[in-house]
Amino acid sequence: MPDQPKPKLGEVTAITMTSPDLERSLKYYQKLGFSELTRFDFPFPWIQISDGALLIMLRLGNDPYCALTYYVHDLERLVTELENAGLVFSEKPNSSDLIKRYLLHSPDGLTVSLVTFVDGFKQPPGPTMLTTDQKDYFNPDKYVNKTCGMFGEFAHPVKDLDTSLEWWKKLGFSILSKFTTPYPWAIISDGLAVVGLHQTSNFTLPTITYFASDMKDKVEKLKNEGLQDFNEVGGGNITLTTPEKQRINLFKMGM
Repeated sequence: MPDQPKPKLGEVTAITMTSPDLERSLKYYQKLGFSELTRFDFPFPWIQISDGALLIMLRLGNDPYCALTYYVHDLERLVTELENAGLVFSEKPNSSDLIKRYLLHSPDGLTVSLVTFVDGFKQPPGPTMLTTDQKDYFNPDKYVNKTCGMFGEFAHPVKDLDTSLEWWKKLGFSILSKFTTPYPWAIISDGLAVVGLHQTSNFTLPTITYFASDMKDKVEKLKNEGLQDFNEVGGGNITLTTPEKQRINLFKMGM
């Protein structure tokens, strides 16, 4: 396995989503192999969940929102470093805020949030496709999430791949792989998050993507258990629409 990049943005990363009904969202993700880690009502009601490899922060809110979030110990130092590199924050906290939050937006509108580190938050130890030995890609027994498979990427549609890559490099991301077919796309990582940049109009929203060699069987099992709100995308692959109006791909390995 090649050496992984050293994270620049923080010690813990999560995908943050707003939910108008936290309990409904929790039950939905439990059916996808996630478990509740912790919950609190400050600075707003939220529930943190994980499948052992991917961390998701569900926070109460009516407007759909999806961001790649980092929890940072030395937040002010990092913000200064990023501003010196030419990055512009779209939102900054008030000086009186106990939990500070800074927002960046990629050239294509994906939100990256930097948040004060919260004691007790930990990066899930389970392997993603980034950290799984390739020989285990086709061994479902090695998947941490037995329902969905291996977390592969946080897929993001972009207008111009090279422009996007330059922006993400400033955040400490490195190119793991880059392709020209069926359209320009790349997989990048900072050692914590795995992001897919796709220069395509095939999808329009950031999408959590899982892969599994036995995905057809996994999808059939979910359907038999009453899964709703999904689109067939061929070959037994599906795209889910979550209660928060976000997207999750369940794709067969090597599709």
